[in-house]
Amino acid sequence: MCYIGINTQTNDKDHKDGYREVVKDLNSEILRMTMVIRDYYPELTIFLEEIPGEISDERDLGVTINQLKSYLESLNSLLTKYILEHPISSK
Repeated sequence: MCYIGINTQTNDKDHKDGYREVVKDLNSEILRMTMVIRDYYPELTIFLEEIPGEISDERDLGVTINQLKSYLESLNSLLTKYILEHPISSK
């Protein structure tokens, strides 16, 4: 029987590139949500936090991605809750 070996290992550069892409996507979505809040619900801007900062140690990549995901989820929850509690009234 013949087996063909497939290299499934990723190198450090691939890992960093994948990380950067995830961070870029999360930051883009956070920016989009922030702009919606600022443009359409300015009364919520007092609840906006600063986006979690840059990382200084690439060994701690998962924590940073988790922080960004958590912040995005909190923005989404804030906006969703506000919209549900403050329906648009027809005048």
